[in-house]
Amino acid sequence: MLYGVQTPRRRDAQRNRSAIVEAATELMLGRHTTVLMPEIARRAGVGQATLYRHFPDRQALTAAVVAHELARLEAFVAARADRPAAFRDVLAELLRTQIAMRPLVLHVRRLDRQTRDRYQQRMITTLTAPLRSAQQAGLVRSDLTPADLALLCTMVEGVVEAAGPDAATRSIDLMLDGVCVTAPQA
Repeated sequence: MLYGVQTPRRRDAQRNRSAIVEAATELMLGRHTTVLMPEIARRAGVGQATLYRHFPDRQALTAAVVAHELARLEAFVAARADRPAAFRDVLAELLRTQIAMRPLVLHVRRLDRQTRDRYQQRMITTLTAPLRSAQQAGLVRSDLTPADLALLCTMVEGVVEAAGPDAATRSIDLMLDGVCVTAPQA
C-alpha cells in the first residue's frame, strides 16, 4: 500500500480469491455442518498458503461468503424490482438458502455481534423496497415491518434447531401464507 492507497490485486490473485469464495459457498451448501479449510483450498484448486493469504482465518472467509451471498440476494431482488408479486419468491429464496447453507449460519453465529448486526441490516435494507412495493400492491400484510424479516429468519433458525431442515422448509410455507395475502387488501 503506497500512501494509504490500496493497489489493485493481480488478476490471478482475484481469480484465486473468487475461486476460494465460490468453493466455500458450494461446500456450505453440502450436508456437513463443518467445512474444513483444506477442503475449501482443494476444491478451489489452490494451496492452503494461498487460501490463508487471502483469508487469514475462518472468520475472514465466513465474512467473504456472507458478502457474496448478500450480493447474490441483492442481484436477485434487483432482477425482480418491477414486480411486487415477486416479494414472496424473494423471501422464500432467502429463507430456503438459510436452511441450505447451514454451515454458513453456524459460522456467522461465531462472528462478533457488530458484524452480525451489519449483515442483518444489509439484508433488511435489500428487502425493504420490495416489501413496501408488495404492501402497496396489497400482496403482503400491511403491518409487516422490515425488522420482522429478521424475525422470520430467526424463526426458521429455531425450527431447524428444534425439528430439522424438513420441518423448517414446511415452516417457510406456513410463514409465507401468513405474511402474503392471496387477494389485495381492502
